[in-house]
Amino acid sequence: MIEQFIGYVAAILTTASFVPQAIKTIRTRNTQGISLVMYLMFSTGVLLWFIYGIVTDDIPILVANAVTLCFAVIIMGYKIIYK
Repeated sequence: MIEQFIGYVAAILTTASFVPQAIKTIRTRNTQGISLVMYLMFSTGVLLWFIYGIVTDDIPILVANAVTLCFAVIIMGYKIIYK
């Protein structure tokens, strides 16, 4: 029970910390300070965490990384489109 609670709190905090940057990037379309290589690596890592969540049936990891992956892919798309 406590493990699930800790997992959900960690998932909420890490995902929520990423949201302001994603919103700012989406609003301004300014990706000048963002490294494409870093976002490729980050997105790959998040995708692997998402897959891990599926394989292990770990809902906090699955949900947090699904949401984070969506934002990361959007930002990466903006980086590629708005060079």
